[in-house]
Amino acid sequence: MSATAAGPVLPTDRVSDVLARDESLVEVFVGQAAQFVKLRNPAIRRVMARLITVEDAARMAGLGSAALVEVLNAALGLAPQAEIPDRERGGATAAPRQPAHPPDAPVVEVDVREDLRAGREPFSRIVAAAGALRPGEVLRLRAPFEPVPLYTALGRRGLAHEARAHGPDDWSVWFWHTDADDAGREPAADPRELPDRGEAPASSAEEAGPAVLRLDVRGLEPPEPMLRTLAALERLPSGHTLWQISDRVPHFLLPILADRGFVWDIDESAGDHVIVRIRRPM
Repeated sequence: MSATAAGPVLPTDRVSDVLARDESLVEVFVGQAAQFVKLRNPAIRRVMARLITVEDAARMAGLGSAALVEVLNAALGLAPQAEIPDRERGGATAAPRQPAHPPDAPVVEVDVREDLRAGREPFSRIVAAAGALRPGEVLRLRAPFEPVPLYTALGRRGLAHEARAHGPDDWSVWFWHTDADDAGREPAADPRELPDRGEAPASSAEEAGPAVLRLDVRGLEPPEPMLRTLAALERLPSGHTLWQISDRVPHFLLPILADRGFVWDIDESAGDHVIVRIRRPM
């Protein structure tokens, strides 16, 4: 592999972006841990690699993130920029013991193993199930790899988790509300109170009025934009419109909106961001 003009691989880089630089880096991942063999499957790689960072991948494989970054940069012919701490070279430290899920609670089963193996996006099913989870219920997710990105995203909605590996390609993760009073509630404030990181296109801004709420999800990692949008729609007053301001058209969100009876239009006129105007028919 030859060096590239791009900068070195960072722990926060998405695996999909790393593989876009040189697809043969798949074999570098596989050489570090057997858990990465599934990256050889183009369908799984299309979904999985886009959702996880190098740091996530290292955690999933029980590796030190800095050591994995060093190996990837070496394969690209790039020297490390800084000394890697010895504590990260030897592998990931043991994670704190996770809480056990409520043993006798009703269980909602969601199995996305076949979806991921076929290259289908699984978040619409997962988000819908998490959003509908009632106090006292437990969501059991079955997946072909540990869904590390979900832990933070669903944790912000008050969901604890417990993970268990049944085999290299078979995981169960249980999610449940830690406080019944917070069940289904997104800790983020009302969308009108969220920081606005940019203006809408001028032509659209002129249409804004008191019945328009703005939700800026630019720069957020999946599935956070979808989770925040669905949480905001749960609180959307009747007759109001939610403007989701995003980096790209949210293709995975649109089928969920249709299932829930929302209508929308998409404004791509700004070039550097997209506005999706979402409303519930009167």
